[in-house]
Amino acid sequence: MKTVLLIGAGKSATVLINYLLKEAETNKWKFIIADADREQALAKTNNSRFAEVLQLDVTNDVQREKVIQRAHVVISMMPPALHFLIAKDCVELRKHLLTASYLDDKMKSLKDEIHQRKLLFLCEMGLDPGIDHMSAMKIIHHIRQQGGSITSFKSHCGGLVAPESDNNPWHYKISWNPRNVVLAGKAGAEFRRNGEQQHLEYERLFDNAETVSVGGLPPLAFYPNRDSLSYIPVYKIPEAQTFVRTTLRYPAYFIGWNANVKA
Repeated sequence: MKTVLLIGAGKSATVLINYLLKEAETNKWKFIIADADREQALAKTNNSRFAEVLQLDVTNDVQREKVIQRAHVVISMMPPALHFLIAKDCVELRKHLLTASYLDDKMKSLKDEIHQRKLLFLCEMGLDPGIDHMSAMKIIHHIRQQGGSITSFKSHCGGLVAPESDNNPWHYKISWNPRNVVLAGKAGAEFRRNGEQQHLEYERLFDNAETVSVGGLPPLAFYPNRDSLSYIPVYKIPEAQTFVRTTLRYPAYFIGWNANVKA
């Protein structure tokens, strides 16, 4: 029997837990959830017989290694700063690893060991980054197959509050780690526009937000998302004169957040 271990059962893991509960039943997997708050994690399983829920202090080396040793595949939904602890154990114990977070330099440093042990490490497997990459590559491949070229690439993605729950002046609700909401955009943004490299500092990121129309929704605004330039070779479209990945929000969010930044 294959064992899937999920480390972290916070806000961002709820839908994943529901999905893995169904898949565990269908595929006869053992599904283990490990979280600092066992009761919170247990509540998300509805006491399903297909899940085992454990209390875990992820900074405790003995606890962490013991539970990772039981798995075939590990999914980390911990804050990005904690992924490396889990990744090192997965390399040492020869376990596959998936995360939803950006691939950072620490994770890249494990590349040779991962290859030597024939392991699968998949990062950026969330919504953004993740689904946005997959949908973008599908479109890019289709254009290539038709003999076309790409002169401009703009990818817009974001978690938006449902219209029936939109009841505050920001038109935004927190559905992930609140700390990450605060830190989003802190590093500024790098992107290409009309053939020229652009840099926006955090202090300017929420100024004069550009808008985009999405069918069935009010006007949306966006800001450039981190380092878009590093994805140009990944997407293999060096010819694109404009290349930018962005985060979508309602316009009022920019007014509120810009006031915070300028305060």
